[in-house]
Formats: sequence, C-alpha cells, structure tokens
Amino acid sequence: MKTHYKASHRHAHTSARKARLVVDLIRGLPVNTALGVLDRSPQRAAVMIGKVVRSAVANAEQDSQIDPNRLTVSEARVDEGPLLGGHMRWRPAARGRAMPIHKRTSHIHIALSPIEGGADSAAPAPRELSEEEKAKKAASKAAKVKKSKTAKGHGAGRKDGAGKSASMKQATPRAGKQAIRKQNKEG
Repeated sequence: MKTHYKASHRHAHTSARKARLVVDLIRGLPVNTALGVLDRSPQRAAVMIGKVVRSAVANAEQDSQIDPNRLTVSEARVDEGPLLGGHMRWRPAARGRAMPIHKRTSHIHIALSPIEGGADSAAPAPRELSEEEKAKKAASKAAKVKKSKTAKGHGAGRKDGAGKSASMKQATPRAGKQAIRKQNKEG
C-alpha cells in the first residue's frame, strides 16, 4: 500500500507567488475540506490547484484499499517554471528605453496521504492541566486583565515609560491662543 498519492501540473500559466497563496490555504487539510476551500476561493490559481487535487484523489482511488474521503493534503508546493516561450519579451517605455515582460509559469505539486487510525486519532486529545498549571494560567490571565484596565493614553504599558498621561499632554497652539484672548478680555 502506498503512503502518498501524487499529482502535478507542470507549466501552469500563473506565477508561483500567486499560486503559493492558494496552496497555503489547503496544506494539511482533509481532501473534502480542501476542495470546498478551493471551490469558494476567488483566485484563478484555485481552479488549477483544484484540478490537481482531484487528479491525486483519482490516483488514490486506483488503490482499492483506500477510502478517498479519508485522505489529507500532506504535501502541497508550487515551484517556479520557465518563462512562457523560454524568454522575456520587451515593451517600449519612455525615453527610448525597453521594459521587460515576464510571462511566468509554475509547477504545482500535490501529495495526499491517508489518515491513520480512527476518527479520534486525527486530532490529538487535549492534555489535562495539573492544579499548579491551572493556577499559573489563571494568575497570568488576571494580571493581563488588570494591566489592560489600568492602561491610559497612547503607549500605555510600554516598558520604556513613553506613555503619556493626561497631565503630561501639552496644550495645542489653538488652545494657547484662546487662553491669551480670555486674558486680554478680562484684563
């Protein structure tokens, strides 16, 4: 029995940088969830990556012992391909210069692996905290709440003491002019 079922799309007409944004969304997800994410993704690369995932699922279905619903995306990567046509094209620019046109391609590689064990083993069980750890956690949470309630002004709570309190704020030039006018009217 294979441990990985692979599929790839070479020379995909999209830049690797754009396709990597989509691939990062599905890495480590179950296949059904990954396909749902790709179907709802607005990026153009999502359509290409979805086809590669479906191809990898079809490759896995050739093995009669594998349930396609129990596969996860174990590896998802996008490599840069060659420039379309093998070279840069040039576009005229101002003052007699030429600007390059890069028509980029990419290689999309997807590998699926079966989920081992039962449904409960897919996610590790949360570890029980001891009484001492619970007390430390509660104390740190209380300290954070106390600190946020006592914070005032911009930069409050900074270690360098750069936060300004209300008494340290300087009057604006406009407020100074208004105070001078009041003194002139009274005097």
